Amino acid sequence: MNTIHVDVVSAEESIFSGEARFVALPGEAGELGIYPRHTPLITRIKPGSVRIEMPDGSEEFVFVAGGILEVQPNCVTVLSDTAIRGKDLDDEKAQKAKAAAEEALKNAKSELDLAKAQSELAVMAAQIAALRKFRQKR
Repeated sequence: MNTIHVDVVSAEESIFSGEARFVALPGEAGELGIYPRHTPLITRIKPGSVRIEMPDGSEEFVFVAGGILEVQPNCVTVLSDTAIRGKDLDDEKAQKAKAAAEEALKNAKSELDLAKAQSELAVMAAQIAALRKFRQKR
C-alpha cells in the first residue's frame, strides 16, 4: 500500500509523525487533498482541521491555527505556531476564548487592535468547527 510520511509540528512540540494514506487540510486557496507521490508544493494554510487517514483506515485530526505546508512526493510537513490534537481540544476553553475575542472586537480602539481581535476570533471559530468535526467522527 502506498503511504506518505506526515509531520505536524507546532512551535512547542511534534504533534504527529507517521505514515498516512491521505491528508486533507485547509489551504489558503481552498481545501487541499494530498496522496503519496503528490507534486511538490509550499503554501500557507488557514486555521482548521488537518485530517490524516492512517494506513489502517482510521483517522487522526489535528487543529492548526494556520501555518505553512510543504509537500514532497514522499513527505508532508505542516508547520504551525499552534497545533492541537483533536482529542485534546477543549470546547469550554474554546468558547471562552471566542467570547473574549468577540469582546476585544467590540472594544478595539485602533486598527491594529481590530485586526488582532478579528484574527483571534477567526482562529477560535475554526477551532470550534474542528472540535465539532472531530466529535462527529468519534
